[in-house]
Order: sequence, then C-alpha cells, then structure tokens
Amino acid sequence: MKKLTALILDVDGTLADTERDGHRVAFNAAFRELGLDWVWDVGLYGELLTVTGGKERLRYYADHFLADGEKPAAFDALVAELHRIKTRRYVDMLNTGRIRIRPGVKRLLTEARAAGLRLAIATTTTPENVTALLRNGLAEDAESWFDLIAAGDIVPAKKPAPDIYLWVLDRLGWRPQDCLAVEDSANGLKSSVGAGVKTIVTVSGYTARENFDRAVAVLSDLGEPGQPFHVLQGDAGGGAYVDVALLRRWHQDG
Repeated sequence: MKKLTALILDVDGTLADTERDGHRVAFNAAFRELGLDWVWDVGLYGELLTVTGGKERLRYYADHFLADGEKPAAFDALVAELHRIKTRRYVDMLNTGRIRIRPGVKRLLTEARAAGLRLAIATTTTPENVTALLRNGLAEDAESWFDLIAAGDIVPAKKPAPDIYLWVLDRLGWRPQDCLAVEDSANGLKSSVGAGVKTIVTVSGYTARENFDRAVAVLSDLGEPGQPFHVLQGDAGGGAYVDVALLRRWHQDG
C-alpha cells in the first residue's frame, strides 16, 4: 500500500491569494518609485501571470507591451532594481497584515505536522517573500515547519518546468510517489505532475478557469470546519474541508 509521507506546497495563490492585491500593487509602487509610467492593471496582470517569476514577467512586459517597442537603457540593471524595490514593498505589505493566509492553510499544516508528515515549499517567488509570509501568516517560527524552502532562482527553468520539484525531491531524498503537492495554477500543476507528484489544486483569483485535468482534485480552497470548500473537480468523499485523512485518501486513489 502506498503511504503518504510528505507535502510540497506552492506559495503565491496557494498559501495566500497574493497576486492581484499584493505583487501587482508592489510592482506598480516600484514603477512609480523609479519614475516609470508603467501601470499593471488587474486585467493586464492576469495576462502577465502566464509567465512565472517576477524578473521574467518584467522582461516579458517590456518585450510585448511597451508602446515604442524599445527597452529602457541598462535594462537588465533596471529589472534587478525594480524587482528589489518590488520585493521591499511587498514585504512591507506582509508585515502590516495586508495579505492574509488562505482558509484552511494553517490548520492543515498544523495537523500534517502532528501526523508526522514532512513539509517542503517549491515556489518561484523570492526567499524574502516566503519568509515574510510564513512569519506573518502562520507563526514566527513557521520556517522551521519545513524541511526545505526552495524559492527564487535556485533552478534556471521555472514553472511550468518540473525543475523546482525535482530539486526538492533530490535534495531531500523523497520519492515523488510518496508525496502530494498543493498548487493553484496550471503552470504549477504542470511543474508538480511533471516531476511525478500527485497534486491537488486550490484555485485563486486569477486561475479559476485554467485547465486542471491532471489534478487529483480541484477545490475553491482548503476549507475550515464551518467554512466548507467547494469541489470544482474530483471527489472529496463528502468532506467539507481538507484534513490529513482526505489527503491520504487522494494519495491512495488519485
């Protein structure tokens, strides 16, 4: 019988719905700080999210959306500075409580740890962003809950490539068949299943209409007692919120 031993979690959109009113706002603040007239509205940012990684998103925007088709001078240095300022602005938002952890996340991680499941993070966001979100959204010592936090540019090919998951599995010596992943986007799902890890999806504001055919289950969120999730795809066995027993059921049956 297969045995679930570990969970690997994405961050943006999965642990918290960070994109529209978090990263997008921080990018716009960085543009203003450097005197650029760029504005990423809600619709445009949704298009840009097809590209994973903040620096990659900036380069894609310059290549496809600048009216004159010409990049500013010293563009690589500008991208690095914009991303640095954006990260500072975003962390400030986290530190002041403007971004909240999604329903069920803290409860499920607490239950998983108590049940002996091991935890890891696989994300394209920067380590500073992850640290601030964990400390402000979960607990001051939440970094210690995870065997490994894989974040930022540690692998050259970002999601939907499987590299970040393969890196986590290799570093920890975990077998993909012993793990479940939690993602929120089609790119994240492609990355996790590409590494052989069964995956559940909790959709976020920008991803609800994406294709999740390869997911074990697709939910509105992880749910809470008294605040049930909505099942969008798959079978939750009549459950109202994700707990360790349901994770194990999906792992066996998915």
